[in-house]
Amino acid sequence: MQTQLPQIVSVVFTVVTALGVLLQALVLLGMYFAIRKTTKEFRQTTDEFKTHLIPAITAARRLIEDISPKLKIASSNLVEISHTLRHQATRVSSTMDNVVDKTNVQAARVDEVLKSVVDSVEHAAGVVQHAAAVPIREVSGIMAGLRAGFDVLRGKEKKPSEPPVPEAQVPEEVIP
Repeated sequence: MQTQLPQIVSVVFTVVTALGVLLQALVLLGMYFAIRKTTKEFRQTTDEFKTHLIPAITAARRLIEDISPKLKIASSNLVEISHTLRHQATRVSSTMDNVVDKTNVQAARVDEVLKSVVDSVEHAAGVVQHAAAVPIREVSGIMAGLRAGFDVLRGKEKKPSEPPVPEAQVPEEVIP
């Protein structure tokens, strides 16, 4: 009996192994059909993409080839315009600096001219004032003397209740 037990175990083991191999073969067969079906669907999808994508890519390539020279010309024009604007800005800046310098010089000249005119007017006013004030003072002094002389001749004394007659107000001399 001892010899039969290893044979039965061997048969059972072989059957189980055969069933496992068969089951594995069926699983692999199922995987093959599933992959085949997925591959077929993938090919159909890529064919659809090709029919739509290839014309779009071709149109994009043509558009890029058409636009590329125009973009190069536009960029070179922009570089030239930038250079010209920089040059013009430099010219305008130097011109404005020149105008500001000339304006400052002219403002200084006008300031000096106005200062000399104001000084001359002040001097002339002082001279006119002095020329007018001296004769007025002399006439005022003569009038006060004559009034005092007539008052003495008439015998009239000044009354303290009478306010004194104010003399002509003569501005003081302006010394330039």
